Amino acid sequence: MTKKLLLSVFFFSILLSLGSQNRTKAFQINAELGRGINYGNMFEAPTETVWGNQWQSDYPEIISSLGFGHVRMPIRWETAERSLLTAPYTIESDFLERIKLVIDANISNGLYTIINMHHHEALFNDPDGQKERFLAQWKQISEFFKDYPDSVVFEILNEPQGNLSASKWNSFIVDALAKIREDNPDRVVLIGTAEFGGLGGLPLLEIPNDDNLILTIHYYNPFPFTHQGASWVAGADTWLGTRWDDTESERDIVRQDFAPLIEVSERENIPIHIGEFGAFSTADIVSRSKWTTFLSRYFEEQNWSWAYWEFSAGFGIYEPSTQTYVQELRDALLINEIPDAASYVGNAIYSSDFETNNDGWILNTLSGATGTLERENNSLQVNITNGSVESWHVQLLKTNINLEQGKKYRLSFKAKSDAPRAIASYVGMNAPPWLSYSGVITPTLTDAF
Repeated sequence: MTKKLLLSVFFFSILLSLGSQNRTKAFQINAELGRGINYGNMFEAPTETVWGNQWQSDYPEIISSLGFGHVRMPIRWETAERSLLTAPYTIESDFLERIKLVIDANISNGLYTIINMHHHEALFNDPDGQKERFLAQWKQISEFFKDYPDSVVFEILNEPQGNLSASKWNSFIVDALAKIREDNPDRVVLIGTAEFGGLGGLPLLEIPNDDNLILTIHYYNPFPFTHQGASWVAGADTWLGTRWDDTESERDIVRQDFAPLIEVSERENIPIHIGEFGAFSTADIVSRSKWTTFLSRYFEEQNWSWAYWEFSAGFGIYEPSTQTYVQELRDALLINEIPDAASYVGNAIYSSDFETNNDGWILNTLSGATGTLERENNSLQVNITNGSVESWHVQLLKTNINLEQGKKYRLSFKAKSDAPRAIASYVGMNAPPWLSYSGVITPTLTDAF
């Protein structure tokens, strides 16, 4: 059957379809989590010291005194030094005791703790071959911490990706939950989305029938701003100087991004935790402060808990060598209110007109995807007959729009579909290296503009 999609790109998606649960305890724990921060670049490193950001015993007291309610602990369990590579996949007792020491210190300072699995590359590369190990590790973690209070919560896996597809991830969640529930029948557990844990994977997630769940999402949009100059991101140096001006347009993009998450939370009666958000230190501090202020307060307006990425490394708010804070970020997270939005006056450089022709827009299909482009009622209609396996296999493009470096541009469009669809939209290069200037926006379309 042909699917119709106006001014859009197609994501093959599986809609959330399960009925809502009674998640009273999960909402209560999520409220108690409140504002949090990540112990980033510590325990998810191959060793605790190799990334130069070792955990310090005074960190829980510092974090608690600042006013945070919880810490998220990204942990890499899969290294040979920490767990056996073959059955029974035993986690080293010394490493478990190290994690226990940190959690005990958190509890002593009134902090909730999120324990997760992080950077499990072997699992992402070979999910079927590594599944037994993954489940065995969760069985051990669950049994080890089964007598801990509700202030310790579990997060099944950080940013599922690679060969751990969305459909596989949905089954992995169910199986991991079953292992956890053997020893922790009522403990609150966080589940994330496939495709790197962001909003783009939301339409693909199947939420299990379990009362004690929190849905966690990561957010780094606009990516060219938050990751400018990041050495691990190809092309990030070309983004240096990208600002966040805190205009109403920029805020609207954030609101549009999160609209599907709000709908899912309401429909599925599930609380929301934003597990990671942050802007790298190469961005200017004024923009970082504005972005962090708006997002922190916006999340709180939705009654979501959040954990900033991170405490004491490249995104961090604390400098261990000088024992000082990045004051602007500390204030943005914990003190600042949302100011009036910035404003600017712009001139239109392009506005579509589909009255007589396609106005230069073209439809590209790749890797087995098929579809047609038609014009109807001063709009373009994309009819997709095969969406293939990647969102970019169906592309609606407009080329030959000249942009000048250093100037700010606004992209806006109206689109709808005959069934809910997540799409990806951006302004960028249509030739190698295919750089995005705007960051990728992933709204979910409905049947109304």
